Amino acid sequence: MTSIVDTLYAMARSDQILIDEPMSKHTTFRVGGPADVMFLPESPEQTVRAIEAAKTAGVPVMVIGNGSNLLVRDGGIRGLVILLGEGMAAVARAENVITAWAGASLKRVAAYAQASGLSGLEFASGIPGTLGGGCAMNAGAYGGQLSDVLIDAQVYLDGELRTLTRDEMQMGYRTTLPLRRGGVVLSARFALQPDDPEAIAARMWELNARRRDKQPLNYPSAGSTFKRPEGHFAGALIEAAGLKGRAVNGARVSEKHAGFIVKPGEATAADIIALIRIVQDEVRAHSGVTLEPEVRIIGEDQ
Repeated sequence: MTSIVDTLYAMARSDQILIDEPMSKHTTFRVGGPADVMFLPESPEQTVRAIEAAKTAGVPVMVIGNGSNLLVRDGGIRGLVILLGEGMAAVARAENVITAWAGASLKRVAAYAQASGLSGLEFASGIPGTLGGGCAMNAGAYGGQLSDVLIDAQVYLDGELRTLTRDEMQMGYRTTLPLRRGGVVLSARFALQPDDPEAIAARMWELNARRRDKQPLNYPSAGSTFKRPEGHFAGALIEAAGLKGRAVNGARVSEKHAGFIVKPGEATAADIIALIRIVQDEVRAHSGVTLEPEVRIIGEDQ
């Protein structure tokens, strides 16, 4: 690890490099052990240099956003974690096209579009993730998804920096080519439509009001815990299995929306994972449907 740390210090400021950084500070579940080294890049070029330096040094590397779809195990993450955050959050407009770097929150990109009088990203205004992760998993909500408006994305894939069109991204339900192949989305462009900013804001307010009414936003979570199984809704299957309120220590299936596992009390990642397994087993026994986690479970056990 010494070699990668020395390389990072040579290419960046010391405050961009964190040692033994608790991942609980960087995930919305607020659990997770430490990352050996965390790097906070301030440009796509710095991001690529850090990835390549880690590969050269033989150090495992993982790139994350704001951790809204991550569950980090209690033993933490070995190697280098590159966090795309405020230093990678630039957003710009050219006519009806919005360009954003990977660390910009989807909420920020949607708000920028609204203030610019551009419609098409209203659905993204309440998604608690960043642009890079959102593009990599084709994030969506309330009938919209990023593939609806994406022009192209700058992606570090298979050791190369490439620009992939929407078709080349192979965007499906919560999946893309970069996600399947371990690529990193660094920036993206979106084609939007001119509209009245107040009308756009009204639509965003309505969607976010629906989200507040239906989702347990007052507790730490990683959003929808499970992917939507074909022909079903995960929350409905979990509720039908009588699992609302089921808990493992401080981890609980939300009483407000059964598709969410929340952390209203003290809980470890192991508690949350145990509850995920219970839900999967009991839903399978009740309905025959196997639920696949939407949240990414990473890191090592303690």
